[in-house]
Amino acid sequence: MRLPSLLLLALAVVGLGSLAPTRPQVIAHRGASWDAPEHTFAAWDLALESGADWIEQDLQLTRDGLLVVFHDDSLDRVARGPVADCSGTIRSKTRAQLSRCDVGTWFNAKFPPRAKPEFAAQRIPTLDEVLARYRRRAKFYIELKAPEEAPGMEQALLEALTRHGLAADSTARARVIVQSFSAASLQRFAALAPGYTLVQLLGDRLDEATLDADLARIAIYAQGIGPSRRHVNRTLVERAHANSLVVHPYTVNDEAEMRQLLSLGVDGMFTDRPAQLRRLLPY
Repeated sequence: MRLPSLLLLALAVVGLGSLAPTRPQVIAHRGASWDAPEHTFAAWDLALESGADWIEQDLQLTRDGLLVVFHDDSLDRVARGPVADCSGTIRSKTRAQLSRCDVGTWFNAKFPPRAKPEFAAQRIPTLDEVLARYRRRAKFYIELKAPEEAPGMEQALLEALTRHGLAADSTARARVIVQSFSAASLQRFAALAPGYTLVQLLGDRLDEATLDADLARIAIYAQGIGPSRRHVNRTLVERAHANSLVVHPYTVNDEAEMRQLLSLGVDGMFTDRPAQLRRLLPY
């Protein structure tokens, strides 16, 4: 017998903990990165002012073993400054080198209508700096980025969370979601730090023939999935909920598409435009 979708959703809420909110969650993708340079204090400040529930951070490990917040493997797209310091891969640079890079000027050049002089002062932040700045007023949605190329990233993340009081108890851990495309990395982090909410990012459309088996496998170690917005349909949402997994698609900036995904019952979504998504929610 096919259960009504509302009953399916009610059953799925059991065991979801911090991922079972009363309304869909607004997840600021690299901050409010439509209106400010991605992964900068300017973008995260604006995201929180816009009503975001979560601010996202992509983690990279420097050559000297520090976690910094930066999306790309390469610095070249957004970093400006001395070539020796601000070109090439993050993992080939020390924290001292990265501190010399400007990550806002590119935004002003690419998006003149949204440009602000102060964006040129934005620098690559460490995870410690982000947690220190926002730990009393934000919830963190953290991605372990290419962890197989950065051994020890999971341990470094746990140590940072511990330093900033985000590992002390279940209340503190509920303010952090850890996501990755790497199932192995999520499982390594879970072994080090039980009790955190984990989301498995999905790069490709799941095969309908094996969908339930795939979701059941993910549900063994994670509490949610992060599919591309292009791959979300009602079947995926309902079957994820039936496996007690929430659905947080990425990255949704078009209002019509936001409305469509909300109508399918997604539990939140990543957006560069958190203010726009927040306006669509009932409360």
